[in-house]
Amino acid sequence: MKLGCIFGLLFCAAITAQTPTAPKFKFDPDWPKPLPNKWKMGGVTGLAVDKDDNVWVLNRPNDLTDIELEAELNPPVADCCVRPPAMIHIDKSGNVIGSFDATQGHGMAVDSKGFVYIGQDTVRKYDPKTGKVMGEVPRTPERPPGAGADPAPTSAHIPGRGSAGPVAGFIAPGGRGQAKGAAQPAREGAVAAFRAKYPPTTPMIVGGIEEIRLDEPARELYCADNYLGGRVMVFDLDTLQFKRGWGAYGHALSEMSTNDADRAYTPGGPMPKEFRGHLTLNISNDGFVYAADRNANRIQVATKQGKFVKEFILAAMTGVGGSTGGVMFSPDKQQKLLYISDLTNNHIWFLNREDGKVIGQMGSMGENGGQFFGLHMIAVDSKGTVYTGEVFAGERVQRFLPVK
Repeated sequence: MKLGCIFGLLFCAAITAQTPTAPKFKFDPDWPKPLPNKWKMGGVTGLAVDKDDNVWVLNRPNDLTDIELEAELNPPVADCCVRPPAMIHIDKSGNVIGSFDATQGHGMAVDSKGFVYIGQDTVRKYDPKTGKVMGEVPRTPERPPGAGADPAPTSAHIPGRGSAGPVAGFIAPGGRGQAKGAAQPAREGAVAAFRAKYPPTTPMIVGGIEEIRLDEPARELYCADNYLGGRVMVFDLDTLQFKRGWGAYGHALSEMSTNDADRAYTPGGPMPKEFRGHLTLNISNDGFVYAADRNANRIQVATKQGKFVKEFILAAMTGVGGSTGGVMFSPDKQQKLLYISDLTNNHIWFLNREDGKVIGQMGSMGENGGQFFGLHMIAVDSKGTVYTGEVFAGERVQRFLPVK
């Protein structure tokens, strides 16, 4: 064999060895076990694996409708169901090993000591045994115009009475867009006044929380505040006081725009200058922050200090809710792959973390085991097992075991 051919074969072999391959998984129909106490799970808005590889599930009990709560009536008119606590703790065998009620929210994390952090109108730290609030991140006393009131505490629930369902409010009545009525100028004026009072530099939570991540070695808490399309906000994990934050492309908070035109985006078109909406994030072992801007179908990578590094675009044609939901990493030390949950297309995308190229996907829309209907949350344990949580018609958690 000629020397050039040998070099060519070695080069090709090296390239092949460096290119990650998509992992394979098998749906586990035996996890979780049926919930106790006739509970019916609502939409899953938070998912976290603790140090023991047990799973915490934050669900949204207010998603349940009257017909799902008929066992609460006195006397009951059906055998099922009963409103669950918002936080449910499930072990590796699928059994519920703990729970506590809390104001429902969005995004959660659990630290190495077992304390649970829930995103609500701010981030609150809970004792998992008692459900007692141990601390909370500072937030503004006022909410952005149109944001609505705080979520109703579950203790205010009327037995047997549910809501309009899990899709209510996600799509406007009569279509996908909302018409501009006579009240629009007044609303725009109220928004402008609020943004002048609470500029992007406001060192506390202004909107709602989309995601929470903990960097325990650095004693820092990262969260995504959905104000102005999304701000990455970093707080001291011990004092819960603000430390730093940034917007899209590493914009300092003082550089963030309050002009909604800078968040405008058409699927497949140019990327907006600021985060578009529903910002989630995660932190890699090598110290980079991956911020998924779901409504703009992109993932931005920055240092922990907020310096922009690069951007990946995923399924750019996706409209409605966008493609880039939750961000997780493969369990290898180098974390060669990104696992991205996609609410709209109902896939888990597998990306090469180095260049953002798609190397595979898993899942399709449907209600059978192993399919997704509103894939919202994703978590990965130390063995590489994937856990998912669904909203909309899904309202469940599922487990996928790695296949060698």
